[in-house]
Amino acid sequence: MQSELCGSVTSGGSESILLAMKTYRDMAEAERGVKNPEMVAPVTAHAAFDKAAQYFKIKLRKVPVDSSFRADLNAVKKAINSNTVVVIGSAPAFPHGVVDPIEEMSELARAKKIPFHTDACLGGFILPFARKLGYKVPKFDFNLPGVTSISVDTHKYGYAAKGTSVILYRNAKIRHHQFFTVTNWPGGMYFSPTFAGSRPGGLSAAAWAALVSIGEKGYLEAARRILETADFIKKEIVKIPELKLLGDALYVIAFASDSLDIYKVMEHMTHKGYSLNGLHRPACVHIALTLRHAEPGVKERFIEDLKAAVLHVKANPSEKGSSAPIYGMAATLPVRSVVGDILKTYMDAYYKV
Repeated sequence: MQSELCGSVTSGGSESILLAMKTYRDMAEAERGVKNPEMVAPVTAHAAFDKAAQYFKIKLRKVPVDSSFRADLNAVKKAINSNTVVVIGSAPAFPHGVVDPIEEMSELARAKKIPFHTDACLGGFILPFARKLGYKVPKFDFNLPGVTSISVDTHKYGYAAKGTSVILYRNAKIRHHQFFTVTNWPGGMYFSPTFAGSRPGGLSAAAWAALVSIGEKGYLEAARRILETADFIKKEIVKIPELKLLGDALYVIAFASDSLDIYKVMEHMTHKGYSLNGLHRPACVHIALTLRHAEPGVKERFIEDLKAAVLHVKANPSEKGSSAPIYGMAATLPVRSVVGDILKTYMDAYYKV
């Protein structure tokens, strides 16, 4: 099986995801005659799948997650139909850092002869090494017969320069549908394997250099340090009465509060120099741990600052702050298109500067 694996280097996780979705759309039309393509993904799947749906006119059927923030299998089964061109799972999902039940999801897809894509952009260079270190890691890769493609970012935990990722396929027959060709252009025959025409070879070379120089030993050690840091932080967050962990994550740790405005806690931590991500539905915050957090003293300082942030928000419940109200408003607006319009207006203003 390994001899058949193939893929392409891309500019990042979004391009890897978009290429796979374009590939499955075209493959379904060529092999099954599907004219109204659909894809099935949990609500926690990366926003790049929404982008692919919009760009390539694929209907995206989003399924809910269960209490552990993993894709609901019954909902996945109900969402699959004759127009489904691909089913998607995350390893792990960006919001809460948990791995979807990919073994079960990919089997549901395989039973219907539908491809399955694992989005391991965030976990591709952590999860395999976490498993070797003895951590419990659900199956997510090509060892599962139903998995037909995997996206992995080299620029995240692969420690390559930003601007590289890979899209991997089970075989060249699938990848064939990724390629673009034009044969009747006056400028000659034109073809390209990915979206870009001209691509920076230096980034690909730098990514290759990072991989071979770090090697398996280096990635194992990096994973060990990050996961040990995560173990400490999770144990300490549980001890803070006002906070609660969401899901059973390894190194992307999401936490929320039933008694405090979690966005105010996040804002207070931002003033301390931390870059946390504010999440919606449910309202929560996460920290994606890296080697920088594994430096001596950092994890202890993070917990002390987090405790101080919680105490500050608890003692000053009427304090509004600057970004916390924006997060709160965006999470509660019932008309999501309004939020989208606001974001587009922001980008218009950004490009005027």
